[in-house]
Amino acid sequence: MSDPEPCRITDEDTEEQTDLTDESEDDELLKTGKTPHLQTEDALMQRDKKGLTCSQCGKSLANKKSLNQHMMIHTGEKPFTCTQCGTSFRHSLSLTQHMMIHTGENPFSCTHCGKSFRLSSSLKEHMMTHTGERKHRCDQCSRAFYRASTLKRHLRTHTKEKPYSCSECGKRFTTQSNLKQHQKIHTGVKEYMCFDCEKTFIKPEHLKLHQRIHTGEKPYKCSHCDKRFAHLEYQKLHERTHTGEKPYKCSHCDKRFRSLAHRNRHQKIHTREKPYSCDQCLERFSHSRQLKKHLKVHTGEKQHT
Repeated sequence: MSDPEPCRITDEDTEEQTDLTDESEDDELLKTGKTPHLQTEDALMQRDKKGLTCSQCGKSLANKKSLNQHMMIHTGEKPFTCTQCGTSFRHSLSLTQHMMIHTGENPFSCTHCGKSFRLSSSLKEHMMTHTGERKHRCDQCSRAFYRASTLKRHLRTHTKEKPYSCSECGKRFTTQSNLKQHQKIHTGVKEYMCFDCEKTFIKPEHLKLHQRIHTGEKPYKCSHCDKRFAHLEYQKLHERTHTGEKPYKCSHCDKRFRSLAHRNRHQKIHTREKPYSCDQCLERFSHSRQLKKHLKVHTGEKQHT
């Protein structure tokens, strides 16, 4: 019996994980192009039958506290800052939820399988996997989804729509969460930290894979022998030693390879590409291991004693 596939929280799970519904609705206002203005307290609100109305966008709020929080959308104010990574938030609850990334706390547990989550909305989403409830169906490919927002994102795979653009490099994305994840490459923010060695990562799935170094966890077992692996790709690569499968073919000759990396390394023989350069004498090499071996000439290191 094969090991169960590890349960992962995907981009679809994480894009709408906030319980602050007012905040998620307010974020849409940023797309309208409205600019913040300095105004007096009287000008910020107008009373109507529903309560208080924002003079910037006309949104009705129940009380002055809600209005003040809402106005941070227009002013850009984010008074709550994480002491670990410096990320700022408009609401204290958002900061509290964010801090669980650093502490590893997952307070919401599934009563069916015991899996725990950082946010109640993530638990609610997960629970649907047990009930099998999928109300929202794609009319293009008949795939069904638990939430209307997930279906909306899925439809972009058919329309090829990518409405979210990176302001640094112009790369476009189908979801806002994918854009935010990408932008960390430019900002250098690595908010997911390993508590064993303090190494940091941009994505939570990268941290999870890294932690197997410390835990020794090897969830993937070869279907032909008893050897186990920490990563699925390593398992697949190993199984090809049993099956003899070599799916990667050189585009210049008929030679085939078990891994893409081996194929790419081989193709440099044909292209004569030498991307690895010695910073001491500028001699160039096709492979990193060749450069590493060459550097010993300069350091005087003798491998065989």
